[in-house]
Amino acid sequence: MTISADLSDQIAVVTGASSGLGRHFCEVLTRNGATVVAAARRKERLDEVVAAGYAARAVSCDVGDSGDIAALISSAVDLGGVDIVVNAAGFGDDAPAKDVSMELFRRTIDIDLTATFAVAQAAANAMPEGGSIINIASILGLVGAWPIQQAAYCAAKGGVVNLTRQLGAEWAKDGIRVNAIAPGWFPSEQTDVMFADEKALSWVRRNTPMGRPGRLDELDGALLLLASPSSTFLTGQVLAVDGGWTAR
Repeated sequence: MTISADLSDQIAVVTGASSGLGRHFCEVLTRNGATVVAAARRKERLDEVVAAGYAARAVSCDVGDSGDIAALISSAVDLGGVDIVVNAAGFGDDAPAKDVSMELFRRTIDIDLTATFAVAQAAANAMPEGGSIINIASILGLVGAWPIQQAAYCAAKGGVVNLTRQLGAEWAKDGIRVNAIAPGWFPSEQTDVMFADEKALSWVRRNTPMGRPGRLDELDGALLLLASPSSTFLTGQVLAVDGGWTAR
C-alpha cells in the first residue's frame, strides 16, 4: 500500500540524507510533492540522492558546525522558505558504559542531541508562518538498549524525546509543530552489522511482538502524518514505530 500526502509548494530540509533513513525520507517527501534540500557531510553521496531524483538540492553540512547549519537553512530560504525539517543525522556509540571515553560520550551527545536542537532552532527562526519539525529519535530514547551497550546513544535519544516535548510546547504559539519518530529496528548503516548477524537478527525477531524488524516504507505513514496538514493539532509527540517493542 502506498501512503500519500499533498506536500506541493513545501520546502523540506532533511539532515543525515546521504544514506539510510535520511535518504529514504528524501525520497518519500519528494514523491509527495515537496522540494527537498538534502544535507549531510558526504557530498558525493548527496549528489547521488539528487541524481536519483530524491532531492532538488544537495548541501554539504556538518550538523556540528553552526556555520554549516546557517548555510543549510539559508539554502532552503533561497528556494522559497522552510516548511518541513527532518532531523535525521545521527551517530551511535558502541561501548560498555564503564569503558566509554568522555570524548565518545560527548561526540554522541553533540551529534544526536545538541545538533538536533541547533538545526531546529535555526529552522524555527526561518519559519515566520509556522512549519513542521520532525526529530528522529529512537526506541532507545524510550527504553534501555540492554543487552546492547550504548549508554551515550540512549542518553542522547532520551534527550531528543524530551527536547521534542519542550519545543513542541514552547513553539506552538508560533505555529511550529515539533514532533518525533522513534523507530524500532530498521535497516540502516547503523544496523548493517547487526542485521548481518543471524544471532542478533534472531534476537530482534524474538523480542519484537510482530516478530520481525521493520521495513523502511513502514515509516512513511508517520513521516507524512507529521509533515502534512493532517497533524495541525499534533505537537510535542513521539510516535514509536517499532512493531510493539516498547509496548512489551
